[in-house]
Amino acid sequence: MLSEYLMIGEITKPQGVRGEVKMRPCTCDAERFEGLETVYIEKNGGYAPLNIRVNRLSEDAVFMNVEGVTDRDAAEALRGTLLYIDRAHAVALDKDTNFLADLYGLHGLTDDGRDLGRLTDVMQPGGNDVYVFKGPLGEVLVPALRSVVLKVDLAAGEMRLCGQRLDEVAVFDED
Repeated sequence: MLSEYLMIGEITKPQGVRGEVKMRPCTCDAERFEGLETVYIEKNGGYAPLNIRVNRLSEDAVFMNVEGVTDRDAAEALRGTLLYIDRAHAVALDKDTNFLADLYGLHGLTDDGRDLGRLTDVMQPGGNDVYVFKGPLGEVLVPALRSVVLKVDLAAGEMRLCGQRLDEVAVFDED
């Protein structure tokens, strides 16, 4: 089942002395923060809303104020806090695009019958993402290319991959 909340960033540090915080976004669309007024944090086994005011965006950071946080000490207490958005307010994705959070745990299967195990990580080295599967073949690194990924079926919990192409581009690390 898909999570109702998607992580959008992590508060990395206080910024200044009046309660502003710096957040590292976990999204490829930093402009999605413009006009954002509510985010969520994990709290007591659920998600609690936080009212925010986005002050400015930079290439790799979002600077914001959190309601009720008015000094550096209160901002410091938020360091490391993960911020989420509810799925209903998430940005719309292009066709054949998925949120990374939805890919974790998918079962990797090739069209020629190989079981790659579960998707455990997504590396983003620049250029193409790389999917990390762990299973019967050890750790398998698969570039996220249309010629390799045939189908992502979130409902079935599967990612179908082209076995022939996989042999040409994947890295197999059998332990």
